[in-house]
Amino acid sequence: IHVSYVLFQECSKKQKNDDTQSTSVDALSSNDGSEEKNEFDTLANAKILLSDCLACDSCMTLEEGARVFQQNQKEFFRILNLNKKCDTSKHKVLAVSLCPQSLPYFAAKFNLSVNEAAKRLCGFLKSLEVHYVFDTTIAADFSILESQREFVQRYQRRNQEEHALPMFASACPGWIRYAERVLTNLVTSHICTAKSPQQIMGSLVKGYFARQQNLSPDKIFHVVVAPCYDKKLEALREDFYTALYNSPEVDCVLTSGEIVQIMEQKNVSIKDVTEVAVDSLFGDLKEGDVVRHDGKRSDGYLEHIFKHAAKELFGVDVKEITYKALKNKDFQEVTLEKDGETVLRFAAAYGFRNIQNMVLKLKKGKFLYHFVEVLACPGGCLNGKGQAQTEDGKPDRALLAQMEEVYTAIPVRLPETNPQVQRMYQDWLEGMDSKKVQDTLHTTYSAVNQSTSSLDIKW
Repeated sequence: IHVSYVLFQECSKKQKNDDTQSTSVDALSSNDGSEEKNEFDTLANAKILLSDCLACDSCMTLEEGARVFQQNQKEFFRILNLNKKCDTSKHKVLAVSLCPQSLPYFAAKFNLSVNEAAKRLCGFLKSLEVHYVFDTTIAADFSILESQREFVQRYQRRNQEEHALPMFASACPGWIRYAERVLTNLVTSHICTAKSPQQIMGSLVKGYFARQQNLSPDKIFHVVVAPCYDKKLEALREDFYTALYNSPEVDCVLTSGEIVQIMEQKNVSIKDVTEVAVDSLFGDLKEGDVVRHDGKRSDGYLEHIFKHAAKELFGVDVKEITYKALKNKDFQEVTLEKDGETVLRFAAAYGFRNIQNMVLKLKKGKFLYHFVEVLACPGGCLNGKGQAQTEDGKPDRALLAQMEEVYTAIPVRLPETNPQVQRMYQDWLEGMDSKKVQDTLHTTYSAVNQSTSSLDIKW
């Protein structure tokens, strides 16, 4: 615990001094040393590089710090080791979910197409005796659809409810943690209640998939491969937990960089791995080619919600969205005009400097936007600190440019056109307006009292 506290204390100091040096710590082990040595022990000692983690000690408890560091390679391999033992009663079904923003990292880093990267990554994980490898795009489908619906409802209530608008996106855990722990209810009441793709994927794997496989949720060990370290924090949320089975919906989050560390220590080149098709949540089906949502560096909440709202509220079909850069490339706006009047004004605010400027305007009552896609990382999700960094902790701009090129080349699929999503709304969630949809796909966000002043932190 002392190690984790010191780490996050240093992280806060780095944020305030705008220092970009990386801090390296040994991954804490959940292995008490009683288990015999095996092929995975060397791998489990991989270092976790934490560069500019967004969750500083101002909003991290000691207990949370310890639990975050249990989400590492050692815990992953502990489960793999457990499954090698004869006592089948303790075996776990290992399921790994891949975030779409992680795949371009593997594609760019190893000079592969994104489809090759997905299949080879799946093949590598299966070679470690992972049972299932899923794509979280379907979870993002649900998250976007619910966000679209909520925005239209909030817009229609804007004259009756003080906090209906603006609506802030809820998919970025760094932003959510900052809003809940540092800002006030003035801000949290504006956050969309739709769960993030990771949270929804947890419900899909330990809810829908577990039922399909006739498994108890606690018999599944669910790992998510993600671009940033804050996803580890997101997995700790209390509402991301199946209390009946004493089981978190995501047991462990590994960053893209941590997966590469495992490959390096196992001396495996992804180019030498056999391609294996990614699994589907639906029985023995396999996923086809990789698809993405609108948006250059994220899941595209702004673009999907903007187009949906333009159609639903004003009867306008928007084919292409034009971004207008304001103070910098990470703060851009999109507007819809009808009959000479601006009827929709959206913004994308990436990075904490832009976020703080946005919050200041909100507090001063000078906020013009109806919706803001908020992401903690400058450059968006592709620039997550768990993948787009050099060895000394600095942004790898050349790699990021390659990743963006790879990502934008992936075909776009509208969430509304996914027949599996529509089927699950009816068969699993009991209709789009059901209580089960609210319980499964939505959550609540509220301010947590902290001693730190909301404007004392200089991002």
